Amino acid sequence: MAINRRRFLTTSLTASASLVAAPAILTRGAFGADDPILVGSLHDQSGPIGTSGVPMVKSLELGISEINAAGGLLGRPLKLVHYDTQSNIQMYSQYAQQLALKDKVAVVHGGITSASREAIRPTFDRFRVLYFYNTLYEGGVCDRNTFCTGTTPAQTVEKLVPYAMSKSGKKAYIIAADYNYGQITAKWMQKYVKDNGGETLSVDFFPLDVTNFGPTISKIQAAKPDLILSALVGGNHTAFYRQWTAAGMKGQIPIASTTFGLVNEPSTLDAAESDAILGAYGYFEELTTPASTSYVEKLKMQSPDIPYISELAAATYEGFYLWAEGVKKAGSLDRMAVIEALETGISFDGPSGKVTIDHATHHVVRNAFLASVKDRKWSVLESYPDAKPLDTAGVCDLIKNPADNQQYVIDI
Repeated sequence: MAINRRRFLTTSLTASASLVAAPAILTRGAFGADDPILVGSLHDQSGPIGTSGVPMVKSLELGISEINAAGGLLGRPLKLVHYDTQSNIQMYSQYAQQLALKDKVAVVHGGITSASREAIRPTFDRFRVLYFYNTLYEGGVCDRNTFCTGTTPAQTVEKLVPYAMSKSGKKAYIIAADYNYGQITAKWMQKYVKDNGGETLSVDFFPLDVTNFGPTISKIQAAKPDLILSALVGGNHTAFYRQWTAAGMKGQIPIASTTFGLVNEPSTLDAAESDAILGAYGYFEELTTPASTSYVEKLKMQSPDIPYISELAAATYEGFYLWAEGVKKAGSLDRMAVIEALETGISFDGPSGKVTIDHATHHVVRNAFLASVKDRKWSVLESYPDAKPLDTAGVCDLIKNPADNQQYVIDI
C-alpha cells in the first residue's frame, strides 16, 4: 500500500530511513541488536478529535527521547512510527494492519474514542501485537493483550456526581455523545445520581458532528433540573457550552462533565462560558507536584504550541513508561514475556503520581482529582489517591480467565 507522507510522521533520534522501505520478509526477530525498537502510534491529529490526539503523540515523543537519551531499551534505541488516523475509523483499521503486518512494531499506543479502540483491538489480538489504550473510557475491556491506563467511571464519575449534587441539587439532566462512551457513561451517571438519592430527568445523546444545541437547551429549560451532567465529546460539542451561555443559562444551572477540559476548552472559551464547570480526571496540568511540574515543563519545552496537557497526555506518557518497565523486567520484547512482566504489578511514578497495573483487569490503580474551572484554568479541589478500576473488576478477571478478550457492558 502506498503511504501518504503527509499522514505519516516518523520520529527518530537515531535513524532516518523509511520504515516502510524495510523488506516485507523481515520479522521482529530478524532485526539486529542496533536496529531501533519500533513503537507504534495511532492517534487522530486532524478531524473532530484531532486536537485531543496531539498532546498524546507529543507525550510519546517525549518518553522516547528520554529513554533514548538514557541509552535505550535492551541496548537499542526506540523509534516512533505514527499514523494520523484523521478521526476516521476506517483509517484506524487500515493503519492497525499496517503497524502489525508491515511495520512490525513491538507495541502500539493508540485509539482515542472507544469506537476507535474497538476497531483496532481485534487486529492486535489477531496478529499478537501488544496494545496500550491510554484514554479515559466507560470501562469493561477485558483482554490479556490490552492494557488500559486511563480512568474509568469508578475512578472519576463516582466522585464527580455526588460532589456536584452536593453543590446544586438532586435533579440531573444528562447530555452525552452518541456512541459507546457516551451511552455507557450516561448509564454510570444515572447510577451514581440514583445511589446518591437523586433523579435523572432526561438523557439526550448527540452524534459527534452535531453543533446546534438550541432545541436541547430549550428542553433543559423546560425540565428545570438542578444540574447538567455532560459527556459530550470533541470540538463540535464544545458549541454546547457557548450556546448555553448565549441562552442566558450560565450560572443558573451548574454543569459537571466527564469530558470538558480534556483538550483546550477552558482556554478557548471565555471565562464567562467555562467558569465553575466541574470535572474529574486522572490528571490536570495544574497539579503542582514536582513530577507534574517537570513533565509539563519538558513537554512545553519540546513542543511550545502544545494544547492543554490533560489526562489523555499524562496517561499516554505513563502507559508508555509502564510498557518500557515491562520490557526491562522481561529482558525481552517477546509479547508474552512483557505481558507476564507487566502482570507482576509494575508501577511507574508519573506526573499524576504512582500508577500500578492491576493483574486481574489490565487496568491501572491511579490517583484521581476533582477540579473546577476558574479564570480559564482548572483549580483542583479534591484528590482521591489509589483509585481502583472497580467497575471493570466486577466483570473481568484475567487471572482466572486469561483467554478473555472482549469488552463487557457492565450491568449497572
